[in-house]
Amino acid sequence: MDTARKVMSSQDISYLLKRGVAEIIIEAEMMKLLGSGKQLRLKEGFDPSFPDIHLGHVVTLRKLRQFQDLGHQVILIVGDWTAQIGDPSGASTTRPMLSKEQVQANAETYMKQFFKVVDKKRTEVRWQSEWFGKFTLSDIIQLTSKFTVAQLLAREDFSNRYSAGRPIAVTELLYPLLQAYDSVAIKADVEFGGTDQKFNLLVGRELQSIAGQPPQQVFLAPLLIGTDGSQKMSKSLGNYIGITEPPDEIYGKVMSIPDSLILHYFELVTDVPDQELEEFKQGLSRQTVNPMTLKKRLAGEIVTQLYSQKAATDAEEHFAKVFQKRQVPEETPQVEITEELLQRIKARSFKEEGLLGSIREVGKPKTEEWIISVPLLLCEIGLAKSRSDAKRLIEQEAVHIDGKTIYETNSNIKIGSIIKVGPRHWVKLV
Repeated sequence: MDTARKVMSSQDISYLLKRGVAEIIIEAEMMKLLGSGKQLRLKEGFDPSFPDIHLGHVVTLRKLRQFQDLGHQVILIVGDWTAQIGDPSGASTTRPMLSKEQVQANAETYMKQFFKVVDKKRTEVRWQSEWFGKFTLSDIIQLTSKFTVAQLLAREDFSNRYSAGRPIAVTELLYPLLQAYDSVAIKADVEFGGTDQKFNLLVGRELQSIAGQPPQQVFLAPLLIGTDGSQKMSKSLGNYIGITEPPDEIYGKVMSIPDSLILHYFELVTDVPDQELEEFKQGLSRQTVNPMTLKKRLAGEIVTQLYSQKAATDAEEHFAKVFQKRQVPEETPQVEITEELLQRIKARSFKEEGLLGSIREVGKPKTEEWIISVPLLLCEIGLAKSRSDAKRLIEQEAVHIDGKTIYETNSNIKIGSIIKVGPRHWVKLV
């Protein structure tokens, strides 16, 4: 018998609808659908304005995979039309419109990452251009006639921007309507998204009712808190864990999260049983378990999920060697110190700081040792985004040269110097 048509136990349904779930609209109807044995059409849309997926996206993708494993059908909507409009998604800013070529390239990258979690063989990929490519101005006007401006301004970020007098493009107001029409086009039974997408998903539910279809259920996943421990995971905030980053990098980033996020991450991005999570919770509360031990388990679970058990084991060994035993990684990236590099730093230093002697040789030239502006060096070799970013890292005591913490903006470097920035970034000067 097809597992999708097998009646699920109440325990199975409870796990599916409670673990890693923020809200379901309407839960009673959702439970009835799951108990019916019907193969559900599960909608997940994505905006290919950006190509990369981070661990925050994995929360929803894991839930899709769980439904897939029960035999349900995932329909992935590539928002090639809405990406050319721009959805602020709560960011209170207007995103730039993208070309068709940019959307195509981003979508291809995104899908490669998407299928690290969701089963490609059991996913139907649909592009919005399949239906919107045939839309006329008359169709757009007819779609907009279904809703009022007041309804659209009920969306929190639109409301906030309107109240503050900040601009809202008419095209942005169209975005929820177009996303909603996707649900009509594919006859979605359930749409998945983060809590920041609640308004858009509810518009889809309403438009389906207007079109005479059964309204989709809305499945909202919690937003994963980023590595900074305060805001939702985001590339723009720099507090993210990319799912295609090297295993060592993923492992190290997980180990850097605040202890307060340990259970949050275990619940949302691992399959560790609830009973074990309760034991972790009690252990942390009573201080009978070392948070470092749980983080190692968490990091191992995540790397195994995205790569393999061997990759997780190797990453753990790397972490122990580099971060716990303070040894320099065997495969430390090398940067060549050239006359051109030194002259660029000197020119930037003179331009930005007015320092003529920003690079000064120590002893004879043959010693190949210099006093140099550390912020500008970090910028030139890619260890800092800007001079202010580099200075912030120095103030946070995150910059080390040859094992010594750097407190001043100028410091000695030489051929063979090892520069370490933060817990995971190393460079050897050659």
